Amino acid sequence: MKITESREVYKCKLFRVTEDKAVDPKTGFEISRSVVRHNGSAVVLAVNRQSILLVRQYRLPAEKALWELPAGKVDDGETPLVAAKRELAEETGCTAENWSLLASFYVSPGFVDERMHLYLATSLTKGKPTPMDDEQIEIAWFKRKEVSLLIQNGKIEDAKTLIGFCRWKRGT
Repeated sequence: MKITESREVYKCKLFRVTEDKAVDPKTGFEISRSVVRHNGSAVVLAVNRQSILLVRQYRLPAEKALWELPAGKVDDGETPLVAAKRELAEETGCTAENWSLLASFYVSPGFVDERMHLYLATSLTKGKPTPMDDEQIEIAWFKRKEVSLLIQNGKIEDAKTLIGFCRWKRGT
């Protein structure tokens, strides 16, 4: 498939939306879609002594507070790893000595080009969080069994957290 047309129809500080058309040059098959364009996100699975650090914050689209891994948008000019380090420090106050990429995945490739980059962070040092003005964040450490129960009971509904936990549970 080759994109033949792309027109921006909306833009805000988090993403932009384009109306796109693509054609298969061999068959002539065409598709048209509205696409949410996003810089991508960095996600942090912070592990200390067999516990995972989760944050809880209100998510307007979900209309409730969710327990999830610390994460945030990759800013212009930033690498996903730099964004992961920044987000961990901002949301939790923690820094980490060791970082490794566990996975990169598309959030919802049917209409969003956002790619999440999931990092394992270990050898943590605690500090003071500096959340953004529009964030109220609760921070807590959970043992593997506790997270399993939260998932089993439907208390963790966030995809990046489910993926991160599954990677950690199977021994990354």
